[in-house]
Amino acid sequence: MTTFLLALYRLLSWLIYLYSLVIVIYCLFSWVPALRDSKLGEWLGRIVVPYLRIFHLPAFWGIDFSPVLALLLLYLVQNYALRWLFLALFKLLGY
Repeated sequence: MTTFLLALYRLLSWLIYLYSLVIVIYCLFSWVPALRDSKLGEWLGRIVVPYLRIFHLPAFWGIDFSPVLALLLLYLVQNYALRWLFLALFKLLGY
């Protein structure tokens, strides 16, 4: 059971990391209209934009800070909430 929980923790942590990278790539693509309008840019937009809309605030000096807030939340979930959850599961199971 311990190896399963460790594997699950690593998988979830890796998926959060991968999604963070996708957000960063999408933000870099948004600086170049040709990249944003490409097939890959559209595909990334379909994956990232619904999550970024949660954090949408009015642009401050023309800068959208929603990716920063989204990445901050992913960081907190990955490094604090996920660890706390799995430590609690280990204690609950007696490991």
